[in-house]
Amino acid sequence: MKYEYLPRGVCSRKIEIDLSDDGIIRSVKFTGGCNGNANGISRLLVGMKAQDAIDRMKGTVCGSKKTSCPDQLSIALQQALDSRGA
Repeated sequence: MKYEYLPRGVCSRKIEIDLSDDGIIRSVKFTGGCNGNANGISRLLVGMKAQDAIDRMKGTVCGSKKTSCPDQLSIALQQALDSRGA
């Protein structure tokens, strides 16, 4: 299942996620933001359960911001999981 999310309060402008039917992350792609960090995060998450990734990244902040790209990704993953049940 492919899912797109438009993050808020961070440098990245879009997050694209591909999840398997059983909630395993197949791919993550950030548009904008810190390229090296986004690519690193994306590679680390491939093969991980989406819920485990959410649990690890939720609430992460970037500098003085109240959110971060990993935090926004956790929101995107949760919405993707929630939309599967709809």
